[in-house]
Amino acid sequence: MYIAYVIVSVITAAANLSIAVADFLQVRYVLANMAEVGVPRSWLPVLATLKAAGAVGLLLGLAGVELIGVAAAAGLVLFFVGAIVTHVAARVYNNIAVPGGFLALAVASLALSSAG
Repeated sequence: MYIAYVIVSVITAAANLSIAVADFLQVRYVLANMAEVGVPRSWLPVLATLKAAGAVGLLLGLAGVELIGVAAAAGLVLFFVGAIVTHVAARVYNNIAVPGGFLALAVASLALSSAG
């Protein structure tokens, strides 16, 4: 079970770090998606920081600070539930699979961190 936890947490951290970098760089598709669901551009630095913090927290969990890892996974779950809710509220379903995938990774990380 521990190997699965490590693999899933590393993938989740890498995915969140990569999208956080895209957010910080204000990549065109990020800005387009935010505009489509009605999220103000001014929120982007905060959202990017939360994703990066979640990723770092997962890595800290793997480094032995288990409580931080669990908290990070839980925070990412809440973050991406919010993203799904935002997509549904805006009735934007064409790209809802993206936050859905991130949510699935976060849920798996949380479940595996709690199972150990």
